[in-house]
Amino acid sequence: MQIPREVSRRRVLRALALGSASAAALKLSPMSAWAEEDISESLIDAMTALFGSHPGFRTNHAKGIVCRGSFLPAKAAASLSRAAHLQGSPMPITVRFSDFGGVPTVPDGDPGASPRGMAIRFHLPNGGETDIIGHSYNGFPVGTPQDMLAFLRALAASGPNTVKPTPIEIFLEGHPQAKRFATASQPPPASFTTESYYGVNAFRFINREGRSRYGRYRIHPVDGDRHLASAEASNRPANYLRDELPKRLARGPARFRLMVQLAGDGDPISDGSLPWPEDRPKVELGMVTLSVHVPESDAAERALAFSPINLVAGIEPSDDPMISARAASYPISVTRRNR
Repeated sequence: MQIPREVSRRRVLRALALGSASAAALKLSPMSAWAEEDISESLIDAMTALFGSHPGFRTNHAKGIVCRGSFLPAKAAASLSRAAHLQGSPMPITVRFSDFGGVPTVPDGDPGASPRGMAIRFHLPNGGETDIIGHSYNGFPVGTPQDMLAFLRALAASGPNTVKPTPIEIFLEGHPQAKRFATASQPPPASFTTESYYGVNAFRFINREGRSRYGRYRIHPVDGDRHLASAEASNRPANYLRDELPKRLARGPARFRLMVQLAGDGDPISDGSLPWPEDRPKVELGMVTLSVHVPESDAAERALAFSPINLVAGIEPSDDPMISARAASYPISVTRRNR
């Protein structure tokens, strides 16, 4: 199967000879060039330029699958936050797994399909809802919407035949966290249910006594992570993750532990590109149990629209600028896919 050109750019990104960019070449467009742009609209435009236009599909994480299950809060959850879904009662959830990128035909085992996504919608007893959005890499490539726009544009302008240093080589040399993201090993999972997912933005969790802590979500499979070697993944069918999930759930539920990693003194709250040290304390919020694949998954996922600011009392966004940029970008993407 021929890999779409847009996906091959992602592969090029991972294989870059980064040392070819000279220090003299590391000059980027000034931030003032974007000062008057609508960043959210520009981010969607940049992703469309990178991945192509695919009517009816999301601008990013276009290829996905929906399932349903339940969430049972842990005892410790209520001490961290007064949020309605953390007070002890089980509740139904809807979960969408997805591949990275805006190409709905990307093979599941392709390097361009990483990081994978997992979005959870909690259906609250009062008829409300709240969302968690994560992906399978602990961090973002950059910490601001402006740098994300520059990253996407540099990637779109680069390719195997681009004169070196390419725009993405130049960008990565000036942005070490983006370089870490681009060169990190992200092997494909054996299943969507054998992957860990990270909510890389920080949120403020407030309990009934008014005490608050900043934290970042983590979602870990109870049975542990399990990945495939590149050669094995390349020999799997293009839709092996989508095909495997209904079979997996038919054998029995798949479970994840929903965790929050708490910030320590001095940890960056407003920059999702900087992971916190692993020794920071973690609180278990509860058990995510997935029980059934949604038969009409394609229609269900097109109707779903998750948002990082779809929150309830007891959980508030931090001042991470990527939260507001993502929240503003998603409705634009929804409008375009439903045209």
